[in-house]
Amino acid sequence: MSAPHFRKADRGDVASIAALLAEDDLGQHREGAPLQSYLDAFDRMSAQPGNIVVVGVVGDDVVACYQLTLIEGLSRGGARRAQIEAVRVAASQRGAGIGRLALQDAETRARAAGCRLMQLTSDRSREAAHRFYESLGFEATHLGFKRTL
Repeated sequence: MSAPHFRKADRGDVASIAALLAEDDLGQHREGAPLQSYLDAFDRMSAQPGNIVVVGVVGDDVVACYQLTLIEGLSRGGARRAQIEAVRVAASQRGAGIGRLALQDAETRARAAGCRLMQLTSDRSREAAHRFYESLGFEATHLGFKRTL
């Protein structure tokens, strides 16, 4: 298989992205809303400056995705940071280095946008993902908290 080309997602990619989100163990239980919900969310995200979804494409197939959000902040001397979310690789393509390429692409975009820090969160149960992120130089430096509203 050839390496994917990474590009900013468009509305036509949303169904493929939703399928990637629903494909993994956690997504099977929390995804599956009607496609229109994902399209509406994509439209809202697209309207926000500094918030994009990126897809990895091989031929006509979306094989990976991630969301990149630029966050302005006062800490670290007013450093801009890049928040990475929803990193997914198609199950049939896992282990082929596509996740590494996706995060390299995210870092390139973050650096180009003037970010001085990249951060991501990962569900506590995703131990293999944690090892993967650590292999790329990410460190588990914080404890995160969430509250469902």
